[in-house]
Amino acid sequence: MSVTVTTHLNFTGTARAALEFYAQAFGGHTTISTYGDFGMPAGLPDTDKVVFGLVVAPNGFSVMAYDIPGSDEPRPAGTTRRENGTTITDEPFFVSLGGETLEEVSTYWDALVDGAIIVEPLAASAWSAGFGMLTDRFGVTWSVSVVAPRD
Repeated sequence: MSVTVTTHLNFTGTARAALEFYAQAFGGHTTISTYGDFGMPAGLPDTDKVVFGLVVAPNGFSVMAYDIPGSDEPRPAGTTRRENGTTITDEPFFVSLGGETLEEVSTYWDALVDGAIIVEPLAASAWSAGFGMLTDRFGVTWSVSVVAPRD
């Protein structure tokens, strides 16, 4: 038996833009359905918002997202920073992205960094050939690292 875990991100009106951004960054395909597609009457405020969104890429990347109904206010931005070699944050989670080589993760880093706040630049660290953190333009914090292949 196996289990699949896919990160599901919740947005306040930017799910479509985020999904399209992640599809471009990871070379994936999007599936996007709106509340209207699922029967919400036309003319209501959330009709065009995403009720189901998915990005799947051939490299194994996948993420889901939707827009919280009735919410147009941006979420309060969490803060994440590095201080004295420690990560200080008030965010409930990070998305962890790992690859087998620095070249591989650098490609994704370079795509995600567009419009992002760099928490820790991507560079060699004591535990990895490459580690970095950033908060992307949609407020999602990514922990990016080179990981050893699993046996």
